[in-house]
Parts: sequence; structure tokens; C-alpha cells
Amino acid sequence: METYEIFKDLAIIIIAAKCCGLLARKLHAPMVAGEIVAGLLIGPSVLGIVAQTDFLSQMAEIGVLLLMFGAGLETDLKDLIKTGPKAVLIACAGVATPLVGGYLLYSCYYGFAPNGSDKFYEALFIGVILTATSVSITVETLRELGKLKGEVGTTILSAAIVDDIIGIIVLTFVIGFKSSSVSPSKVVINTVLFFVFAICVGMIIYYLFKLLDSKRPHSRRIPIFGLALCFIMAYVAEKYFGIADITGAFVAGIILCSIKDSEYIAEKMDISSYMLFGPVFFASIGLKTNIDGISTKLLIFSILFVIVGLITKIIGCGLMAKLCRFKNKDALRIGVGMMTRGEVALIVAQKGLAVKMIDSVFFTTVILLIIVSSLITPIAMKLLYKSGD
Repeated sequence: METYEIFKDLAIIIIAAKCCGLLARKLHAPMVAGEIVAGLLIGPSVLGIVAQTDFLSQMAEIGVLLLMFGAGLETDLKDLIKTGPKAVLIACAGVATPLVGGYLLYSCYYGFAPNGSDKFYEALFIGVILTATSVSITVETLRELGKLKGEVGTTILSAAIVDDIIGIIVLTFVIGFKSSSVSPSKVVINTVLFFVFAICVGMIIYYLFKLLDSKRPHSRRIPIFGLALCFIMAYVAEKYFGIADITGAFVAGIILCSIKDSEYIAEKMDISSYMLFGPVFFASIGLKTNIDGISTKLLIFSILFVIVGLITKIIGCGLMAKLCRFKNKDALRIGVGMMTRGEVALIVAQKGLAVKMIDSVFFTTVILLIIVSSLITPIAMKLLYKSGD
């Protein structure tokens, strides 16, 4: 392929992704769903005007890192500490229940496989995809209802943050265990060592950024150094600890989330992500999605996957909220508020495809879950609050 052909592909991706994203927003669906559909339309499965290349794959990988870095930056540690053990317990239940539910669904549908086989890990990874929570839709709904700052709203937000952190740790372990060259004990040791490293080095980096922030507030060098930190942590995570690069990027965001200019860094990162790397990442998922491989069997599985994905979050988070002494209706609101899926589920699925843990046909299944959960959740939350306290 000639070098200049890339410019044409990027132009088509950006225009198609933004047009479809805006259309999705008009239909009250997440913009990312529209951007994925754009990739599907322009990709080999439909129009065939853009093909996935190594360059686009590398661009998409940068997009993933920027998204996870942004997610870390937007983490509010004070709110996380404020809600305390309740949010952690709800998040743990919100990870464990979908993980088990996804594994059992795949195993019951496609057959149970012996521990350590490729099919076993594929079943396990289907569960991992279901662990992710995206509360952006829920946040907008709660804000509209004036309930965002209440106990339920704060608990949902904090639990979602912990949920994603635990989900990423689970992803790290599962990918590590999949590698035949690394023993399970080494995976555990490497993961623990990475987080010890992240805490020790992170504290030093945090104070260096805090010092720079106090001397040069709102200067462009802060987000530039922040971006460098994101890439360094991603590299160190993969190269020296053998864990997912997105874990390193997310931790980099966590390190900087409490400095005064964290929002300024996120704002600058969002420009690159929104304009170029984000659309390329989400469109690349559509480019990789193989709709030719969709059969009646896979379609039925996709429907069951959506049902299990929604119900397991409600059951896991709702029951744990009830055990944490929330009222019945508030517990249900928390369960429903936690069932939306978004960017993190896509990132997990993308990582699974990269390490050959799932087939590309399952991207259609994940996209369906994101769209359905994003449409159902705000409607259900409004009905739950409309019925009174």
C-alpha cells in the first residue's frame, strides 16, 4: 500500500465515524455505537472502502491507551474513599456475578472445556467482557433527575470506578494465565509486583507533578509529560511485568487524578482522542467485526449474552446493595444503574482479540450488549425514580 493511501483512509474513517456518532446521539444511543457501526459500514463486511492495516491497528492501540488514561484521570479518589466499603463490595459482586454468568453461558451453549484449553479461556474471557461497567448514560440520567449527588448516585459512580479497576486486574490475570510460557504463580507475582511498583513510583511521580503544577499551573508541559507517563507506564507494564498495557495507562491516570490540573490534562488528552485516535479505535472494531460469520446459532447466543449481561449486574450489584442495608428500591436502582456497558467492554474485547482469546465475530455480540444496555438503562432508571422514593 502506498503511504498516501493512509490519508484517504483516515479521512473516510473520521467523517464516517463522526456522522454515524452524531446520528446515534440523535437516536439517544451512545456515540461510540455509531462510530463502531461506521467502521462496519466502510469495512470489508459492507462497502469495503477501508481495510484494516497495521498502521490503523497501531493508531487504534494508541486510542485505547488514551481512553484508559482518561478513565484513570477522571477517577475521583475522594468520592471513592467517601463511599468506602459499600462501593467496594457492590463492585466485587458486580464483577464476580457477570464473570461466572458469562463463563457458564458460553460453556452451556458451546460445551464445557477442560481447564487450560483454548475453549476454556474463551469461555472465561466472555465472562471478563461482562464485568465492565460504563455509567456515562446513567450519570446523565441521574443528573437530569437531580439524583446524581445523592447516596445512590454517589454509590453507583464509586462502585463503577472500583468495578473497572477490578475488571482490569481480572483481565490482566486471565491474559497472563493464557500464556503457556508463564506459570499461574508467576502471573500472580508479576501482577502484585507491578502494583507495588506503581504505588512506589507513582507516589514519587505524583509529588513531582504536584510540584510542577504549583510552579507552572495550566502550562502545556503538564499534559505533555502526562502523556509521556501514560506511554511509559503502558510500556513498563507489558515489557517488564507481562501484563496488559492498558493497565499501565489506567494506573498512569490514577497517579495524576488528584493533582489540581488533572482536568486540564484530561481536557488536552480528549482533544487528540476525540478528533483522531478515538474514532480510529472505535471504527477499527467495526472494521474487524466479521458479520459474514454471524449464524443463527451466534445470533441466539448474542441475545442470551445480552440478557445474562443485564441480569447478572442487577442481581450481583442489587443483592450486595441490599446486604449493605440499602432500601429495596435503592438496591434495585443501584443494580440497574450498573448494568450499562461501554468503552471498557470494547477495550477488553479488543485486547482479547489481540491475544487471540476470542474470535472477531463476538464483537457483534458485545456491540449489541452496549446498544441495548445504553437504551434500556435510562428508561428503567426514570421509571424507578418516577414511582417514588
